[in-house]
Amino acid sequence: MYRTVTCGELRIADVKKSVTLAGWVQRVRKMGGMTFVDLRDRYGITQLVFSQDTNKDVYEVANTLGREYVIQAVGTVSERSNPNKNIPTGDVEILVNKLNILNTSLVPPFTIEDNTDGGDDLRMVYRYLDLRRTAVRKNLELRHKMTMEVRRYLDSKGFLEVETPMLIGSTPEGARDFVVPSRMNPGQFYALPQSPQTLKQLLMVSGFDRYFQIVKCFRDEDLRADRQPEFTQIDCEMSFVEQEDIITLFEGMAKHLFKELRGVEFKEDFQRMTWHDAMKYYGSDKPDLRFGMRFVELMDTLKGFGFSVFDNAAYIGGICAKGAATYTRKQLDALTEYVKRPQIGAKGLVYARVEADGTVKSSVDKFYTQDTLQALKVKMEAEPGDLILILCGDDTQKTQKQLSELRLKMGDDLGLRDRNVFAPLWVIDFPMFEWSDEENRLMAMHHPFTHPKDEDVPLLDTNPAAVRADAYDMVINGVEVGGGSIRIHDPKLQAKMFEILGFTPEKAQEQFGFLMNAFKYGAPPHGGLAYGLDRWVSLFAGLDSIRDCIAFPKNNSGRDVMLDAPAPLDQKQLDELQLNVKVKNV
Repeated sequence: MYRTVTCGELRIADVKKSVTLAGWVQRVRKMGGMTFVDLRDRYGITQLVFSQDTNKDVYEVANTLGREYVIQAVGTVSERSNPNKNIPTGDVEILVNKLNILNTSLVPPFTIEDNTDGGDDLRMVYRYLDLRRTAVRKNLELRHKMTMEVRRYLDSKGFLEVETPMLIGSTPEGARDFVVPSRMNPGQFYALPQSPQTLKQLLMVSGFDRYFQIVKCFRDEDLRADRQPEFTQIDCEMSFVEQEDIITLFEGMAKHLFKELRGVEFKEDFQRMTWHDAMKYYGSDKPDLRFGMRFVELMDTLKGFGFSVFDNAAYIGGICAKGAATYTRKQLDALTEYVKRPQIGAKGLVYARVEADGTVKSSVDKFYTQDTLQALKVKMEAEPGDLILILCGDDTQKTQKQLSELRLKMGDDLGLRDRNVFAPLWVIDFPMFEWSDEENRLMAMHHPFTHPKDEDVPLLDTNPAAVRADAYDMVINGVEVGGGSIRIHDPKLQAKMFEILGFTPEKAQEQFGFLMNAFKYGAPPHGGLAYGLDRWVSLFAGLDSIRDCIAFPKNNSGRDVMLDAPAPLDQKQLDELQLNVKVKNV
């Protein structure tokens, strides 16, 4: 056997045992006639001791070892004279009497340590080395534990895990598809699934009333910290359910994961908020509720006093940062520059301090009396020591989004976004449609199979933009970790939905005829939800990006810099696919 124990399991009770270990050399330290080697595997680190006095030949071989050499060591467990309390095996060491070098290693391009000296780009090129680091390995161990708990929970609730195909037809709604040419069907293409949406609905028609799948999904869209071109969903669907049934069951799953993986127990129901209120009070459909600073609309309070910036605005809104009146002019100028950045787009920032004596000092004092500023203080529920920050604009939704960015910035600056605090929220009652200037038509906010609220169905004929959806998102700490909806199961209502979205009957039949035909054979009421596994793991691991909880992620340009993908195909492959490639110069 290459090993009888791992590098993470020996303890003081194992002293005097003869053991064999195998792993990678973390570091080598030479002290006189002694050489100490930290041996690492997935399970931990054990110190090896080589003595010139007890075994000169083995000692000399040990002095040839370099970082990341793969070795096998045989020896006796001994109590350490200088214990290392930072590692579980720190009370013992191995007095080595036999050493076998299994493989040598080049000097790694960065240190295999938690606090490595390798930058992001370099570590992505050598991702197989980066995965040796304890911090990254723990993220993947957490991911494994989460998938096990998900399967355990859903199995206990009667769900069946069913695999759906990776090669499907392209869909016209949503993000761009990744497409795959078919050699056997020249000129035709598969698409990689953005989600198994229609397939899981067909499973409901088939009578599999509780389905789940931990499934890869693909979307060819711009990337950011919580997006990758390929990602993993915990995809679920249920028959004979209403919205409340789904929310209850999957809130239960969230509580189960929190308890089992983070030791956090939620006894109360998760908070719920309509989409309208989320946008009104936080300027976001995924508000971070770990801290306050709800928006206060200030049109009646500040408009009409001669300050043209406010007088001409369609929206004026403010937030109150508790205890932040000590902000210096330099800090306030920095906040102003922050909101004026192109990616935020505000034209400026107005502030007001509530002084210790209760008076209010504002950056626009010359336009407002102290009585008006006191009314502002009351409206904002501000107290001495608080700082009021105000934005305005000629587009309400755009200004609210700018105020949302300012709120999050203040939350960060004031230390209010603790990674060990969790604030789950259900956002409900989403709009059914949103207007697309690019397409010049209404688009489905979620997807075209979402059921409208029963009481809003009559509005589909008169005012579709006002229709609300039976849709729901789970948001935790400002991150959307999942969402879903009740689905349309009536063929006539589904046809109406396609009509509103601009599909001709022929186009709807071409794209989704298989689903609409299936609905004619007794489709049950059904609905579902998909959790983002990558986002759940990154949330529990306290990461800013989902990248470090994925074994082999892509970079921000959608490239795998380790495999150098995507890459051109050689001409033989293109000829087999009957494809010509024309690259447009950008």
